[in-house]
Amino acid sequence: MKGRQGAVQGPPLAVVGGRKDVAEGVRTAVGPDPQSDDGRRPVAWLYITAPPDWKVTPSGRSWCTCGHDQHAIGRAAVIVLLKIHAQHRTLCPLLNPLEGRAVS
Repeated sequence: MKGRQGAVQGPPLAVVGGRKDVAEGVRTAVGPDPQSDDGRRPVAWLYITAPPDWKVTPSGRSWCTCGHDQHAIGRAAVIVLLKIHAQHRTLCPLLNPLEGRAVS
């Protein structure tokens, strides 16, 4: 086809500074992986819903991977649930294994 021409190339871009082998901000030395797994896992959870409105009833749940699972509805019951959760954390076999302890 007659009449078609390629695009006209502009002048080459000016290069400022020296050649960079690595992008700025990228570490070149191999260090410890910040996302590495240290073996810790969540075991026990406490979830409390306490709306700021005193007319709304608070509720809560305490559960653990060992099978502990408690629910509470109402202010007094949630306060008791807090105590149960704290006690469970000291007695849970997953959080406090008996291996290596002196038996009393």
